[in-house]
Amino acid sequence: MINNKSLLIVGGLAAAAWLASNSLYVVDETERAVKLRFGEVIEENIQPGLHVKIPITQTIRKFDTRVLTLDTDTSRYLTLEQKAVIVDSYVKWQVVNPTRYYEATSGDEMQAVRLIQPRVDESLRNEFGRLDLQEIIAERRDDLMIGPAEDLDSLMREELGVSIRDIRIKRIDLPEDVSAAVFDRMRSEREREAREWRAQGQEEAERIRANADRRRQVLLAQATERAETLRGEGDAEAAAIFSQAYEQDMEFFTFYRSLNAYRESFEGEGNMLVLEPTSDFFRYLNSPNPMGVDEE
Repeated sequence: MINNKSLLIVGGLAAAAWLASNSLYVVDETERAVKLRFGEVIEENIQPGLHVKIPITQTIRKFDTRVLTLDTDTSRYLTLEQKAVIVDSYVKWQVVNPTRYYEATSGDEMQAVRLIQPRVDESLRNEFGRLDLQEIIAERRDDLMIGPAEDLDSLMREELGVSIRDIRIKRIDLPEDVSAAVFDRMRSEREREAREWRAQGQEEAERIRANADRRRQVLLAQATERAETLRGEGDAEAAAIFSQAYEQDMEFFTFYRSLNAYRESFEGEGNMLVLEPTSDFFRYLNSPNPMGVDEE
């Protein structure tokens, strides 16, 4: 009797434990859940916490709602001018509607990836197809992906119940034939810009040189004018001094000028003059009183 009672207690506890383990469930902070009854959703977007379900007839599907990363395959896209670019990108996505996500993918993350990737590829193909190669090279990669990310986010929320948080370009490469053409065009563009800068520099240099030459001519003309003015003033002053000296003592002035003439004529070595001894040049050497002035 005691053994039967103990067995009943143990069985009751086991049944209670089984019932509790199959009736209670926990949704983590990083998860959302849906409640199913025979595969049909009867409760949507169950929030984190402890919850109750009916064993056997009801099941729970939990989904990771953290931001996930999808590395897309490297793809080849054509630009507006039909030039090929090779693009390596990745996508940040997140489950935001657990019910729609479950209905579209049965909660299979790999199935979600297989559905998202073609959509991303199509969106990037359309985006690169409306831009030329110069725009793709010149624009920032983050700005380039804003439009596709927004458009794809709206579509994926409706179709899969997921949000496309971001699309990022890891790398954009050019095929070898396109790379050569692009580099040649870039080189030509840089050479054209260099020629323009050189022409502008040469023009500026010529302008500066012309201004400097004009200024130099002006300064030289001013200096020459000043020199001629000073020379004329000096000559006039010298003439005035000579005139005053001549008026004060004509004989002495004439004698002094003759002495200066003798000094300059016979200065240095090897100087020779061929003159008549009676010429006027030697009048002060021939006579102490050439002017006939009476001595006191």
